[in-house]
Parts: sequence; structure tokens; C-alpha cells
Amino acid sequence: MRILFIVLTFILIVSAVTSANGADTNTVSSTVVTDKSVPTASAPSVVVNNSDICKTATSGAVQTQILGIATGITIRDENCERIKLSRSLYSMGMKVAAVSTLCADPRVFDSMWMAGTYCPYMGAIGEDAKKNWEQNPDLVPAGSRVFSKIELTQEDVKEINNNEFSKFVFAAMALYTGVTVLGFPILF
Repeated sequence: MRILFIVLTFILIVSAVTSANGADTNTVSSTVVTDKSVPTASAPSVVVNNSDICKTATSGAVQTQILGIATGITIRDENCERIKLSRSLYSMGMKVAAVSTLCADPRVFDSMWMAGTYCPYMGAIGEDAKKNWEQNPDLVPAGSRVFSKIELTQEDVKEINNNEFSKFVFAAMALYTGVTVLGFPILF
């Protein structure tokens, strides 16, 4: 019996030491309790049903864990309004006013100018309107590419004329005083 007790003690000690040194894995189980759901921000629906209105709708929402924000707006379409106003004026027989309304858009103004059918100016049409637009470039719709180039060329002509005049004055002074550069009189 004594031998059996020693053998069992020996097996028990060996198994305890072996299992303590050989433990490689740990299993952890846990339970997460959630009693609240995450709040959500819903973007409002902005409805624009009327087809005769020149507006579009947009909405958006942002949600964080603390705060949520939602908004919706309508956006005015000025080009649509311009076209509707022009159609209304044309249907009432006011053709020049309808064209003038469209000419407030720089793209229309440029295309009319390039076609040689100039936008009306204070009741004047045709070549009279062209002359008035050239005399009053500050009334041309902002963004007109044709008039920006015309203004540049007019400024270039003025600059060239100023440069030519200054060269003439410089040459005249050089000839008058008899100043020479590299043995030659200064002539431009």
C-alpha cells in the first residue's frame, strides 16, 4: 500500500507540473449588454412637385454618437427663371424684351455677338445696339468672353500707341542732342 501511495503521489505531482507548464490557451467568455440603440439622423425629404417652379431640392444628415443634425433646402435656378420669363414675354408679343432677357446670360450675349445679331441695347437693335454696347462695355453681362477680348485688344492698341509715341520722343531727343550709341545715332 505504501508503494501504491508513492506511485499515485508521483503521478499526481507529475501531472500537476506538466499541466501547469503546458497551458497554451486561455478561453474567455463575456457577455455585452446593450440596452440603447444608436440614434440616427434622418434627412428630411424636401419635395418640389410643381414643374413650373425653378427650384431643386437637396437634403442631408450627419450623425455622431453624441449629436445628429439634419437639414434640407431648395436651390434657386436662375437660368430656368430667365428662360421662363423670356417665354412669357415672347408669348405676349414682346420679342425684343424676350431676347433682352436672354441676353443677360453672358453665353447668350456672346453667341448673339458672334452671329452678328447683337443684343438689344435700350431699345436699339442691330448696328445701333452694337455701337452702344461698344461705347458702354460696363453694361455687358459679367463673364462675356467676347468683350473681355475686345477690351484687351483696345488696351493693347493704346499700349502700342503709347510705346510708339515714347520711342518717337526718345529718338527725337537723341537726334536733337546728337547722342549716339555705339557710333550710330539712335533711330527706331
